Amino acid sequence: MNQQNVPQNMNNNVLPTSTLAIISLIAAITGFTVFPLIGSIAAILTGYAARKETRAVPPLVGGDGLATAGIIMGWVQVGLGVVGLCCFLAYFVFVLGAVGWSANQ
Repeated sequence: MNQQNVPQNMNNNVLPTSTLAIISLIAAITGFTVFPLIGSIAAILTGYAARKETRAVPPLVGGDGLATAGIIMGWVQVGLGVVGLCCFLAYFVFVLGAVGWSANQ
């Protein structure tokens, strides 16, 4: 067989990147920009599925780092959403308290 016809990946053991890992990273970036809740949940779910896929024995695909990045970014977005919701509720309670207090004066 002619050496020029051999694909590059057959000579070394490079695994293809997991599609779920790529989707997880894209969903995490989308969660920070366009669709905060949907993107972060999709990033978490596809990230864990991709990590399960990349850590199988024997591994058939690579991309564990992409999956981990998607999971971390997804959880950070969920945490920021919870903090934002708590701040909004605290502000709402403060405003109602201030209006109620000024009404009694």
